[in-house]
Amino acid sequence: MGNTFLNLALLIIFHFSMATISMKLTTILTDQSALLVLKDHVIHDPANVLTTSWSASAPVCNWFGVSCGSKHRRVTALNLSGLGLVGTLPHHLGNLSFLSLLYITNNSFNGRLPVQLSNLQRLKYLSFGINYFSGEIPSWLGSLTELRTLFLYQNNFKGVIPFSLGYLSKLEALYLFENQISGSIPSSIFNISSLQIINLSDNMLSGSIPSVPRDLHSLELIDFTTNNLTDHMPKDMFDHLPNLKELFLSFNLLSGRIPASLFKCKKLQKVLENFLFCSNPFISGELPRVVGNLSSSLELFSAYSCNIRGSIPSEIGNLSHLINIELGGNQLIGQIPTTIGGLEELKSLSLDDNKLEGSIPSKLCHLNKLAFLFLTNNKLSGPIPACLGDIPTGVADLKDLTDFSLSNNRIMGSIPESFDELLEGEIPEGGSFENYTIESFKGNEALRFSYHELRQATDGFNDSRLLGNGRYGSVFQGTLPDGTIIAVNVFKLELEGALKSFDVECDVLRNTRYRNLVKVISSCSNDLNFKALVLEFMPNGSLDKWLYSNNQYLDILQRLNVMIDVASALEYLHHGNATPVVHCDLKPNNVLLDEDMVAQLSDFGIVKLLCEDVSVIQTMTMATFGYMAPEYGIEGIVSTKGDMYSFGILLMETITRKNPTDEMFEGERSLKSWVIESISSLRNQVVDPKLLSTTGREHLKVKNCALSILQVGLEYSAELPNERLHMKEVVTKLKKMKVKLLRDMRHVR
Repeated sequence: MGNTFLNLALLIIFHFSMATISMKLTTILTDQSALLVLKDHVIHDPANVLTTSWSASAPVCNWFGVSCGSKHRRVTALNLSGLGLVGTLPHHLGNLSFLSLLYITNNSFNGRLPVQLSNLQRLKYLSFGINYFSGEIPSWLGSLTELRTLFLYQNNFKGVIPFSLGYLSKLEALYLFENQISGSIPSSIFNISSLQIINLSDNMLSGSIPSVPRDLHSLELIDFTTNNLTDHMPKDMFDHLPNLKELFLSFNLLSGRIPASLFKCKKLQKVLENFLFCSNPFISGELPRVVGNLSSSLELFSAYSCNIRGSIPSEIGNLSHLINIELGGNQLIGQIPTTIGGLEELKSLSLDDNKLEGSIPSKLCHLNKLAFLFLTNNKLSGPIPACLGDIPTGVADLKDLTDFSLSNNRIMGSIPESFDELLEGEIPEGGSFENYTIESFKGNEALRFSYHELRQATDGFNDSRLLGNGRYGSVFQGTLPDGTIIAVNVFKLELEGALKSFDVECDVLRNTRYRNLVKVISSCSNDLNFKALVLEFMPNGSLDKWLYSNNQYLDILQRLNVMIDVASALEYLHHGNATPVVHCDLKPNNVLLDEDMVAQLSDFGIVKLLCEDVSVIQTMTMATFGYMAPEYGIEGIVSTKGDMYSFGILLMETITRKNPTDEMFEGERSLKSWVIESISSLRNQVVDPKLLSTTGREHLKVKNCALSILQVGLEYSAELPNERLHMKEVVTKLKKMKVKLLRDMRHVR
């Protein structure tokens, strides 16, 4: 009887032991099975990591990227970041019930997130960033209540941000930037008391920024850059963010006054940074006096072109560590606060394009580290501070100085005698200059070049010095006796219109100064027999040379920079002068590149000046075929809209490396129609093959950027002038593309 009970007891113990072992084996096998299914869903493994490491014959806890817990020997972490894997996520991953970390950042996974991942209730760290996941952000993510980080950035998610994310009460970092998310920011986000970082930038979010209903002591960074957020910011928003350090709200449509509560954030390090959306300002109203309450460690205060009104509060002098103040392009009035003179670390002060009055504070002389001071286009008066001089006599000793402007102010004092031999260019004919004789300008040998000097500089206008031919003349490379290299545009006066072209180009270039416009050094005019312009030499030649040479190459960033430079030049010509200037002949040959590859617009021989209140004129002078707007070619109608059409064509040519006059474009087929056809049919050959020589994710990022630029080109080359967008808008669009490209390339390298 005793033996019977003993045997029965042993049988029961054996049964439960086997069951326990079986259960343990089953759970390990469950994890292994789920990972093997994931392996099967990976269609490309460039480094063969999964192929060589993930084998059923090896313990799953020893597989690459897999970590197991010491207690239960279950898979607790899966990190496959940066392996270049291509594939989809199987629903079997939801069986990894002990998983606390899931990182597959920087791969090429696509498709939707399987709902079975909602079973991972132990998950704390989730990163699917830099992939190609699509569909809506799942609402079931809100059920993963142990999450500390949720990274879904740089994917293709659409739709709205689920309200349920506000249930993640332990969340510390939320990264959803660079998707295609729309709708409004859910108010529930600001219910998460543990949140430290929220980045929703580079999406299509709209509506207003929600109120913050409670104190969020942990929140240090908010980034809502590059969305379509509108309306006023909540007045009390910053009352509940005492530890906010960084705030990014640029490239939105925000309006209203700056909430006074903002300046209660004493730890704020970066505020109102890089506001470039000039026509849709975030700020209206005034800077409150409590601006001085910001952190004394603040280094950058930038609110350029934000429609700020009123005066600059003297309390800005409390921000003792400021390095850069950018308040240009606003509606500021009153005087420059003397307290700015106490900012000993200040290196750059930009207050240009405002309505500031009074004198320049002498206390600015205390700013020993100040390198850049921009005060142009204000209503300043009185003497220049003594540390600078009336007009500093020492300027004459600055041998490399090429531009010195004190224009559009009311500065008093005399012109230093040391300037007597520094004058260059043509002597103005109007104003007070009518009262001077030529004797007044003796000693200024740089005022005009003689025919003999230019002939000597170009070896007799030798063909070996020929840089190119234009509509009305030829351009030669010249070398002055001091070694300076110049470009000499000699006009062919026998051609009809050449004389007028010389006069027009002199007039335009004399009255325009901009970094992206070719600079005139001087001129030479010998009655009606010889006329030439002496220009700054562009060592890297024209955009045309770089596009069509077999030995030279521009990458996507260089091409984008060139287009931004050209767009900026056109914006200046159209809107930066009292008299709008229409270039009329925009093409790659007229885009020159300096030694730093900065583009400068040239050839102003057929420009048209629009009189006040006149936006359209007619002309008989024809521009270059292929770049002309339809209304220009048919009716001779000239307007800034025509330049915008030409710029659209130039954008497409720069990206496709196809000249609009290429023999492939005949009949009804044009560069524009070919681009539309190619994009619609998803044909890759629309983009210059040289740009697509990269591989992997870099290839895709370059292609996406190129296609975005082509889309802008199509928008600006609309057939009807009224359908073409404003030149200010294209500058903003291209700069956004550059920011995104740089960010993308930083992640893929």
